[in-house]
Amino acid sequence: MKKQKLGLLPKVAISIALGIVCGLFFPGWAVRIFTTINGLFGNFLGFIIPLLILGLVAPGIAELGRGAGRLLLITVALAYGFTLFSGFFSYFGCNLIYPSLLQNAPSMTVADTLTVASTAPFFEVAMPPLMGVMTALLLAFTLGLGMALINGNTLRTMMDDFRDIINKVITGVIIPVLPLFIFGIFLEMTFAGKVASVMGVFIKIIVVIFAMTVVLLLIQFSVAGFVGKRNPFKLLKNMLSAYVTALGTQSSAATIPVTLAQTIKNKVPEQIAGFVIPLCATIHLSGSTLKIVACTLAIVMTSHIDVSFAQYAGFICMLGIAMVAAPGVPGGAIMASIGIIQSMLGFNQEAIGLMIALYIAMDSFGTACNVTGDGAVAVIVDRIYKGKTM
Repeated sequence: MKKQKLGLLPKVAISIALGIVCGLFFPGWAVRIFTTINGLFGNFLGFIIPLLILGLVAPGIAELGRGAGRLLLITVALAYGFTLFSGFFSYFGCNLIYPSLLQNAPSMTVADTLTVASTAPFFEVAMPPLMGVMTALLLAFTLGLGMALINGNTLRTMMDDFRDIINKVITGVIIPVLPLFIFGIFLEMTFAGKVASVMGVFIKIIVVIFAMTVVLLLIQFSVAGFVGKRNPFKLLKNMLSAYVTALGTQSSAATIPVTLAQTIKNKVPEQIAGFVIPLCATIHLSGSTLKIVACTLAIVMTSHIDVSFAQYAGFICMLGIAMVAAPGVPGGAIMASIGIIQSMLGFNQEAIGLMIALYIAMDSFGTACNVTGDGAVAVIVDRIYKGKTM
């Protein structure tokens, strides 16, 4: 019998627990060892992020050019529109809820000068990136759109290989080291005496985000029911199998067969469902967007980072594009979005670590929301496409 591997979420949970326990008795020099490791890993992330954006976004955009014309445009526009709506819904919803929920909540980052000095890394290794994040995004968009327009295959094949390399780096290096990185963060927070308050904030945020994903699905299927002239609650009920499957797999790609079957059950023609559902598994990330916006807002508010609405509006618009590159691995969406979180919201290494831990703790919720919403997109695409062809 093949031994089942421990998933990323259990590993992160164990890392958080061990970090808290070890932080209670580890001496300062031991904490500094893990602070040093975290510093090296954080610098590596800074180096790899532009390459990650280029290697994932460019081929992802290029592949959108291999479609069925009008049907492709309708699906992409709806998926992006739903993703944008979820981002702004999360932003305004959290701005209403967080001020009272997080009132008097301490900063989620270690800010005490004496504590930081006592846990400073033993040494640092500079790993400057080859290009800035915005340069990588612009280059990825240029190459992706260019590959979608030309007939040549040489560059496309090279970029596909480059994407495979980046995916190997994510699955073979970044994801395996993440639990150690998160362990170091919670070890340092416990050593600083801040972990109890941070965990209290974590729990509150998780409850809020779960409730918001439920409301978001109700809105999406209400729109789908109105456009498709069908009962929205029946549509949503039929998609619950996909929701439950995604909770277990934590992968939109792995849930495609169930999502496809349930979408056909909602009376979407097989040809339409067969096109929309696999495509939306890559480009429709409403649940992931909602989580990322809600998590970043919590860190911004508790850490008193100055971010304007205009900055957040731009961040949400970019997030909807950057996450087209999200690979089909647990936590892929957050890895694809780290670059713009750093460049547009000004998060430091510790804030990024907290962001990753908080996101992965709810990874299955976002994935389940994504795939369930794919069914709503399919119903609307079916109605619009029929209207255009009648």
